[in-house]
Amino acid sequence: MKNIYKIKVYLLFITLLGCTNASENDLIDQTELPELITYVNDVKPIIDNNCIICHTNPPENGAPMPLLTYDNVKEAIQNRGLIDRISSTDLGFLMPFGGPRLPQNLIDTIIQWQADGLLEN
Repeated sequence: MKNIYKIKVYLLFITLLGCTNASENDLIDQTELPELITYVNDVKPIIDNNCIICHTNPPENGAPMPLLTYDNVKEAIQNRGLIDRISSTDLGFLMPFGGPRLPQNLIDTIIQWQADGLLEN
């Protein structure tokens, strides 16, 4: 019986020693930085698919401004509360007007674009 106990302890000890994976690579953060969000690659498709129906030039259905260009959208974020409008849960304030609310991942993309510095390309 003592021999079985010794074997189990020995196997446990070997298992614990054999499970280490310490290497120099483990000590270096190898996380890839995400690419920055840009208007052309990420934001323009969201605007084109969800906003242009009203925010054309001239704007339609009571929209106050066009969102056809990089400068239009950048100005709307900086001075017209575009992020507040698309993030709202108030149906009277929410854009797109009359809903449904944009999926959160699209809203997050626009928020990240602002955080990344409103890059065009």
